[in-house]
Amino acid sequence: MSRVLYRIGHSAARHPWRVLASWVLLAVVAVFLNSAVGGTPDETFRLPGAESQRAADAIQDRFPQQTLYSSNVIFHSDEGVTEPEQKQAIEQAVTNLEDGPHVVDVSSPYDPRGPTVSEDGTTAFATVGFSEEKAEPNDLAAAEKAVQPARDAGVQVEYDGQLGYANVDDGGSNSEMIGIVVAIVVLAVAFGSLVAMSLPIVVALLGILIGSSAIGVLSGYAPVPEIATIVGMMMGLGVGIDYALFILARHRQNLDSGTPVPEAVGRANATAGLSVLFAGFTVMVAIAGLQVSNIPMMTMMGWSAAIMVAVSMIAAITLLPALLGLVGQKVNRARIPFIKPKPSYDRRSLSARWTARVVAKPVRYGLVATIVLGVLALPVLGMRLGFADAGNDAPDTTTRQAYDLMADAYGDGTNGPLSVVLEGDGDTNVSPAIPGVTRALENTSGVASVGEATLNDAKDLAIIEVVPTTAPQDAKTSELLSTIREDTLPGALDSADVTASVTGQTALTDDVSSRLQARMPWFLGAVIGLSFVILTIVFRSVLVPLKAAALNVLGVGAAYGVVVAIFQWGWGASLIGVHETSPIMPLAPMLMFAILFGLSMDYEVFLISRIRELYLKHHDPKRATVEGVGSTARVITSAGLIMISVFAAFILMPDPVAKLFGVGLAVAVLLDVTLVRMVLVPAAMSLLGHRAWWLPSWLDRRLPAIHLEGDEDEGDEIAPAPEKEHEKELVPA
Repeated sequence: MSRVLYRIGHSAARHPWRVLASWVLLAVVAVFLNSAVGGTPDETFRLPGAESQRAADAIQDRFPQQTLYSSNVIFHSDEGVTEPEQKQAIEQAVTNLEDGPHVVDVSSPYDPRGPTVSEDGTTAFATVGFSEEKAEPNDLAAAEKAVQPARDAGVQVEYDGQLGYANVDDGGSNSEMIGIVVAIVVLAVAFGSLVAMSLPIVVALLGILIGSSAIGVLSGYAPVPEIATIVGMMMGLGVGIDYALFILARHRQNLDSGTPVPEAVGRANATAGLSVLFAGFTVMVAIAGLQVSNIPMMTMMGWSAAIMVAVSMIAAITLLPALLGLVGQKVNRARIPFIKPKPSYDRRSLSARWTARVVAKPVRYGLVATIVLGVLALPVLGMRLGFADAGNDAPDTTTRQAYDLMADAYGDGTNGPLSVVLEGDGDTNVSPAIPGVTRALENTSGVASVGEATLNDAKDLAIIEVVPTTAPQDAKTSELLSTIREDTLPGALDSADVTASVTGQTALTDDVSSRLQARMPWFLGAVIGLSFVILTIVFRSVLVPLKAAALNVLGVGAAYGVVVAIFQWGWGASLIGVHETSPIMPLAPMLMFAILFGLSMDYEVFLISRIRELYLKHHDPKRATVEGVGSTARVITSAGLIMISVFAAFILMPDPVAKLFGVGLAVAVLLDVTLVRMVLVPAAMSLLGHRAWWLPSWLDRRLPAIHLEGDEDEGDEIAPAPEKEHEKELVPA
C-alpha cells in the first residue's frame, strides 16, 4: 500500500496541473449535479417499528385532516380575556390570523364546541393550522400584524411551535467562519509560512465544496435533514485540515533532510498519507456504525459525515501532493514575522522532555490522568435522555413565555399531551370502545384531563387527547406513558378488533430513548470491534488496539460527564448562554461517540504509527515512545486546536442542541490531545514495552501485510530519508 501511495504522491507532484484540473472538473460536476438533481433538507423524523410512529402513521393515513402543522397563539390579560374590550380585540385578532400566508384553519378561543379560556379567565389560546411544515419569517410578520388589535387592548400575545421559531437564526455560517479563522491562526503559528498555512485550507475548502454537493445529490434520493449537512461540513472542515496538516508536516521534514520535492511528496504520502488513509477509514467505519440505530435521521447523518470524510481523505492524498509539487521548494516561503521555524523533533523541546518524564514514571502519571478522566465521567451515571422543548428556551423568548403561560393556566402537562389512538381492523367501528377507554384513562393516576374523542369519517380511527399532571420532561410523565400502554389500555379494550396505541411528542421521545438504549450495546460493539480489527491489521499488534479502545472510551465518557454536568445539572450553563437545565438529547450520546471515537483514532493512528516506525529502527520501546510523541506533538496539538475551534464555535449558536454538541465534541478533543495523547498513551506504551507489538504467530500469518509509515522495506523505490543527528540521541530520564 505504501508503494501505491508513494506513486500517487510522486506522480501528482511531477504532474500537478493534471491533478488540479481533475479536481476542478470534479467540483464543477458535483455542483452541477447538485443543482440539477439535488433535493432540499427533509426534517421529517421517523422511528420505524415504534408504537408512537405506527400511531402517527395511522393518523396520517386515515385522518389526514388531523395532521396539519400548527402553532398556538396565546392571549393573556390580568384583567381577563372575557372582558368585553379584550374579548372583542382577541376575536378581531383571530379573524385577522385567518388571512395569513399558508394558514388553512384557525380555532377561536370562544368557540362553544371547544373553548380554550382558562378557569381563572386570564388566558386563552387559538390554534393556527398551516399547510407548510415550517413557518417562515413572513408568516410571523403576518401574525404580528394580525394580533396588533389585541396588543393595543393591553393583551399579552405569545407564540409557540412554528411561529415561535420562525425568526430564529441558527448562526451556522458564522460558526464555520470562526473555525476557519482559528485554523488559519493555528496553521500560521505551526508552520510560520503563509504558503504552508494556505495549503490545508485550500484542500479542506475544496473537499467541503465537493462533499456538500454530494450530500445535496443524496438528498434528492433520500430524506437528508439539515443537521446532517451541518455535521458533515463540521467534520469536513476539521478532518480536511487535519489530514492535510499531517501529510504537509511530514513533507516538510523530508525537505529539511535534503530530499528532492517529488521524492519528499512521495515519501510523505507513503508514510503520513497511509496513516491518513487508515485513520479516515476508521472514522468512516465509526460514523457509518450509526446504521445500527435503525433511526433514518441518524443513519443519514452518519452517511453524510462519512461522505465528507471520504472526500477529505482522498483530497489529502491526491490534491495536496499536487499542490506541494506546484509550490516546490517555496512551501516555506512568505515567512511570518516573529515566528521562527522549529525542527520536527528536538529532544530539548517541552513535549520531548515531558514525555521522557511520563515514560520514566508511567504509573504515577497514568494513574493521575485516569483519576481525572474518571471523575469527569461520573455524572454519566445520572444521565437522563430526552428532547429539549420550549421550557428550556431563554426566559425572554416568545416560545418560553408561551410555554409558561400555558403551564400556569392549564397545568404542566398541557405542553406535552399524549394522544391515544384507537384503530379498528378493516371496517370495524371503534365508537363502542371509546367510553370504556375514556373512563379507564380518567381513572389513571397522573392524568389531569381526558379530551373528547375525535372520530374520522369512516369511524375506524379515534383520537383521545390525554393531558398529564406533570411536565413533558418530568420522569413521572414517562411512568404515566408506560402505565397507560401496559395496564390502562389493555384492560379497557374488550374488542379484539380494536387496537390502542399512544403517540405525541412525549411518547416519541420516550420511544427514541428506549430504542437507542437497546441499540447502544450493539452500536458500541460494532464500532469498537471493527476499529480493533483495523488497528490490529495496521499495527500488527493485539495490545495496542485494546489500549486504544479503552483510552478512547474513557475520554468519550469524560466528555459525556461534562455535558451532563453543564446541560442537565446546570453547572456553568449560564456562561455559554444556556438558561435552563434539560435532559440530554437522545441522539447525542450515540452520534457523539461515533464522531469522537473516529477522531480519536485519527490521532491514535498518526501517533502510534510514528512510534512503531521508530521502534522498528532501534527496537527501544521507551526511546521510540519519547521520539514518537516528541516528533508528532506539535502537529497533533495544532490539529487538535483546529478541531476544538471548529466544534467550540457551535457553542455560539442559539440552539441548545448545537451548544450541547459543541461543548461535548470540543471538550472530548481537548481531553484527547492532552490527557490521553500526552499522558496515558506514553504511560501505557512504557508499561507495555516490547509486549506492545506482540501478535500471535497464527494470527500474524492470517493478517494481510500492511507496511505503515515505512516500517517495512519497500525496495529502492522508497528509500528511507536521511536521519538527522539530533534524532539519534535520546534516552528517557
